Amino acid sequence: MTSCLDAARPETAPEETSRFRPAIHFTARDTWLNDPNGLVFYDGLYHLFFQNNPYGNVWGNMSWGHATSRDLLHWTEHPVAIACDETEDIFSGSVVVDHGNTSGFGAADAPALVAIYTSAYKAGSEHSGTQAQSLAYSTDAGMTWEKYAGNPVLTRNSAHFRDPKVFRYEGKHDPCWIMVAVEAQHQKVVFYRSEDLKSWDFLSDFGPANADAGEWECPDLFPLAVDDDPENIKWVLIVNVNPGAVAGGSGGQYFVGEFDGIRFVPDAGSLAAPAGVSALGDSAAAAAALQQCLWLDWGRDCYASVSFSDAPDERRIIIGWMNNWDYANELPTAPWRSSMTLARELRLTALNGFARLVQQPALAGLTTGEDLTAAHEQLRSGTFELRDSTFRLPAAVPDSAQVIEAEIRPGNAEYVAFHLFGNPDETTGTVLSYNATTGQLVLDRRRSGNTGFHEKFASVESAPLVLEDGVLKLQIVLDHCSVEVFAQDGKVVLTDLIFPAARSQENWLTAGGGTATVLKLAVSTLS
Repeated sequence: MTSCLDAARPETAPEETSRFRPAIHFTARDTWLNDPNGLVFYDGLYHLFFQNNPYGNVWGNMSWGHATSRDLLHWTEHPVAIACDETEDIFSGSVVVDHGNTSGFGAADAPALVAIYTSAYKAGSEHSGTQAQSLAYSTDAGMTWEKYAGNPVLTRNSAHFRDPKVFRYEGKHDPCWIMVAVEAQHQKVVFYRSEDLKSWDFLSDFGPANADAGEWECPDLFPLAVDDDPENIKWVLIVNVNPGAVAGGSGGQYFVGEFDGIRFVPDAGSLAAPAGVSALGDSAAAAAALQQCLWLDWGRDCYASVSFSDAPDERRIIIGWMNNWDYANELPTAPWRSSMTLARELRLTALNGFARLVQQPALAGLTTGEDLTAAHEQLRSGTFELRDSTFRLPAAVPDSAQVIEAEIRPGNAEYVAFHLFGNPDETTGTVLSYNATTGQLVLDRRRSGNTGFHEKFASVESAPLVLEDGVLKLQIVLDHCSVEVFAQDGKVVLTDLIFPAARSQENWLTAGGGTATVLKLAVSTLS
C-alpha cells in the first residue's frame, strides 16, 4: 500500500467515465471515498467529512476528506482535514460543536469543533493492532485540524472498536456527552459518557439483535417526535451491517425505543427476532426475518448513514455512502470512485401502532427556503389512463439530475413500471415496478448498462409496499449513475447504482394486465 506520507495524487478523470459523475450527489474530485464522517452544521455551512484515500481510487490510506455546502446539493471540496500518518489510519467518527468549551480546546465565545474519530493503529505503533477513539479539534470553523496530544482518549484494547457518534445529552441525569460506538465483530453497540470529551465512562451495551450476521458499523442515536407530537418522543438507533443486509452485502437497519442517558431499550415492535437473525439456522427463516427488520433503505447502495449535528431548526438530516462493499473497489469510474446519497430528512410516524422512520430527499435549500419549483419543469400532466400501453417521459438531460413525481392508482392492472435510462429501441434500462399481486416495489438493474464489472452487481431489489387509498406514490431521483426511490411519502426507500450506456437516456411508463390511472405525473431537472 502506498505510504500516507509520500504518495502523489492521481491524474484527471478519463473522458470515458466522466459521464457517470453525478450532478447533485457529492463525489471527491479525483480520489476514493466511503463512509460520511463528522457531519455538522456550523456558521451557515454543512460540513461533510468522509473516509478518503487521498492517493488513489480504492480503499486505503484512510483519512478524513472534507466538503462544505450551504444547500446540501452544491458541494465545495477542501483539502484533507485529518490525515493518516505512519502510526494510524483515521477511521470513521463524528464532530460536535463544543458550545460550553467543556474540552478546553476553544473559548466561551469561540467554541471549538471537536472531531471524535477511530485511530486504527498500524504495526510498530504503541497501540499496534487495536482500534481506539481519539480527538482532533479546529478553532477556525472546521478548516484546519490539530490532533489532541493525549490520544487515544478511549481504548478497549480491541481490534474492532470503532465509529464513535457523539452528541450532547440533556436528559434526566446531569448534562454530558454521550458516545455511541461499536464492537463490530461482536454485533454490539456500546455507550459511554463524558464531561469533557477526554475522559469516558462505560454505561451499557446493546445487541446482538435483528440483522446480526455481519459486522455492525457506524451507529447513530437521536430523539424524534412521533408525528411531530412533542409529548411523544422516541429514540432511533441506526446500526449499519456488512454483510447481511436485506438486499445483500451492506445496508443500514434501525431500532426505535427509549434511551434514558444510560441504556437503549428497543420497542417490541422494533425486534424481528429477539435472538438476532444469525441465530436462525434455517436460511429461509433467516431471509424471512430480514424482511421483518427495519431498514433505512431496501436497495443495494446505501450504507454507513449518519446524521448531522446541530442541523438548523432541529431537523434530523442523514447522508449515506452510495455503494456496497460487495463491489465497491471495482466500480467502473476513474479516478474518482464512490459518491454519497442525497441528504435525507428523517421523521417518525405511527404505522399500525408502531413508530417508523420516513425519509424525504433534501432537494430544497434548507437554509434558504428554496424549493423544487426553482427546478426546470419538463412535464406536468393531468389525469389519464394506461392499459397495456406506454407513455413516453422526457429523456435524461446531460449535466442534470431528473426528479419524477407520480401518483398512480394501479386499479386492476397487474403492474405499473417506470423504465429508466433505456436505449431508443427499449431493449435495455433500469425498471422500477409495482407488482399488484405480491404488493412489492421492485428495482431491476440487470439490464441497466455496464453490469459485468462484478458478478454481484446485476441484481433485483424489492421492498414490501402498502398502497394508501389504493394509490402508489413515488418520487424518483435519477442522477448519472444512480436511482433513488422514495415511495409512499418516504415510508419505503430504494437506492441503487447504475452505469447506463452512453445512448441510454430514454424514460417511459407502462402498465400491463389491466387499467391503471395516473393521477399525477411531473418531471423536473436539477443541475
